[in-house]
Amino acid sequence: MGARPLLNRRLAGMGTTIFAEMSALATATGSINLGQGFPDTDGPQEVREAAVRALREGRGNQYPPGPGVPELREAIAEHQQRFHGLVYDPDREVLVTAGATEAIAAALLALLEPGDEVIAFEPFYDSYAACIAMAGAVRVPLTLRQPAFRPDLDELRSLITPRTRLLLINTPHNPTGTVLTPEELAAIAELAVEHDLLVITDEVYEHLVFDGAHHPLAALPGMRERTVAISSAGKTFSFTGWKVGWVTGAPELVAAVRTAKQYLTYVSAGPFQYAVAEALRLPDAYYAEFRAELHRKRDLLAAGLTEAGFRVFEPQGTYFITTDITPLGEKDGIEFCRALPARCGVVAIPNAVFYDRTEIGLAQVRFAFCKRESVLREAVERLHRL
Repeated sequence: MGARPLLNRRLAGMGTTIFAEMSALATATGSINLGQGFPDTDGPQEVREAAVRALREGRGNQYPPGPGVPELREAIAEHQQRFHGLVYDPDREVLVTAGATEAIAAALLALLEPGDEVIAFEPFYDSYAACIAMAGAVRVPLTLRQPAFRPDLDELRSLITPRTRLLLINTPHNPTGTVLTPEELAAIAELAVEHDLLVITDEVYEHLVFDGAHHPLAALPGMRERTVAISSAGKTFSFTGWKVGWVTGAPELVAAVRTAKQYLTYVSAGPFQYAVAEALRLPDAYYAEFRAELHRKRDLLAAGLTEAGFRVFEPQGTYFITTDITPLGEKDGIEFCRALPARCGVVAIPNAVFYDRTEIGLAQVRFAFCKRESVLREAVERLHRL
């Protein structure tokens, strides 16, 4: 068998396939799409106007600088200090990427060698598996088990071997909504320092925490120099189509990520970078109101799903709710989600596609609540038909 079929087989997870299938079902059946995680309203008007202004003024219409426009890199550095007390040099320690997805890919390709082991929370965000495979590395799952979906830190220690190179930490966690506590983060940091491991932290939902608070791992002792932190504008400002993300870290780590990134997209989203720079400087009231709005939507959908017969695992963060369908007399989330549009006109995503061992999450189904309240209420009404 040639290299291409082998590579394709390694990368062929079900995640992206099921997203496409469910979105197509939503369109074909006129169903409410609570599957894929994108809002159905645009972000702040002033940020949209900033993008239009940049286009009209000719800023970013040609190739922007490889690391990102200076205005955005400075705004990212300000954001990290403003919200997390982390000081980064915008010229050497900040890199702009084509969304968090490219940041994850570039970081894994830059920091891994074939045969290296990567410990990551299972269920996985689907791009993790593909990017680790492209780097020729080995994915080692640390399974978050229902109902609490908390990491077993003793199990984490047992998974570390001489081949372990990197920890891939996602908090707030997609799809479960788990937010790591300061105590959990401290234990993870201690292990990383003890075993001299690199860490990539996926923090795209950093401003969507409803219970507790988001604490960056890079702020802990010994972690700044070994952590690549990733975030993006898509989730925080509801402009997922702009694909503006970023990496912050020590100069040598950011330089390595940039080396890989330049062969992926090189540059992207020129005019949008100027708009995101303005977005990051929005007042605290914006962030508070945005979080409060999503909090209300979480509670609305969680209550509706419970009334409809689902077992609901209330998320601490993100804009996803994981449920268990066994109280409905169902066992297979994949088949359940395929039938759901015809049964009641709602689309969801089966969590099984985020697991290596699909049987662990087979009865779990994820719903997104980043939609208008009227849409969520209609979805709840339809789900009651179950």
